[in-house]
Amino acid sequence: MTDFDNRFRLSRKDAVGMDELVAMFIKNMRLTAGLNRQRIFDAWNQVSGASQYTLDKFVKDGVLYCRLSSSVARSKVNLQKDFILQMLNARLQTDSMYDSSEGFVKSIVLL
Repeated sequence: MTDFDNRFRLSRKDAVGMDELVAMFIKNMRLTAGLNRQRIFDAWNQVSGASQYTLDKFVKDGVLYCRLSSSVARSKVNLQKDFILQMLNARLQTDSMYDSSEGFVKSIVLL
């Protein structure tokens, strides 16, 4: 057996469930921020109703910035921005893959 095999071998008493193993892998590989960003983008696409008009999205300091191609869609989303923000965060709270230690979306800025 190689040194690698000895380091990563688990005995039966150290066995963990697959959900715990995936969570440990994500944390150890420092993938949390990227996965959270992707989960926010997916929630935007499901909640906003403007996913087909969304050209670009990015998150910085808890603010979701979205660039929309349609001025009509932008004005409709702007009128419902508070409701969309509330639904977006509600979807993230129920998402088991979202790590809430980094916080939720604080506001939405339409570009």
